[in-house]
Amino acid sequence: MHLMSLLKSLDDLLYEVMSWLVFYPLTLWRVLRRPLVMMDYSDRELHQSAGEQYTDTLTPPLFLLVSLLLSHAIELAFVGDNVLVRSNHGLAALVDDDTSLVILRLVTFSVFPLMFAVRLVRAQHKRLTRDSLRPAFYAQCYAAAPFALLIGIGTLLTTVHRVTWAVPLGLAIIAATLLIYFVVQARWFAEHLKRSIIAGLGQAAIAMGVSLVMILLVAPLFA
Repeated sequence: MHLMSLLKSLDDLLYEVMSWLVFYPLTLWRVLRRPLVMMDYSDRELHQSAGEQYTDTLTPPLFLLVSLLLSHAIELAFVGDNVLVRSNHGLAALVDDDTSLVILRLVTFSVFPLMFAVRLVRAQHKRLTRDSLRPAFYAQCYAAAPFALLIGIGTLLTTVHRVTWAVPLGLAIIAATLLIYFVVQARWFAEHLKRSIIAGLGQAAIAMGVSLVMILLVAPLFA
């Protein structure tokens, strides 16, 4: 009986992982085309029963994780191990393999969904609880996934100095990604708070600023 349960678990795991090959690009395409629609979709899905949630997409946190795995795979293919994996300075000594590096990046990029979600809950004058924070955080993970992927690709290109166009292209990708991400966030705040786009820009600027400050405060510990 124990063996059959194990085989069933492996069967489910294999199907789940292989299904990512279909549902990841579908989810990515839908988020890139209509990020706000997908963020609203995430809100609706959380009101479904557990078995009916996200049946035609990846769940938002998983979507963010797979995006970071893809970014990491691209990095390994083109430049090899990241400098953090080879470093022994500060907390970088704890990042000694690819798994720990992906976890670090997941935590880093999850700061953005968390801070934007907290800002929305606070702006709506709701009590900050696990239940009130979850819908906004999940919605934000959909927006953060392509953001993390494109920032990773852009950053990777800036390290390829042997190709003359790589650095300018990388910087352009980073700048465009930051701008689009910021505009999406401003529209998201404006929509959910029933305010003007100018007010949305202000809320997005505060959340973005807090996110960047948190990351910049921790970053020197890994230098």
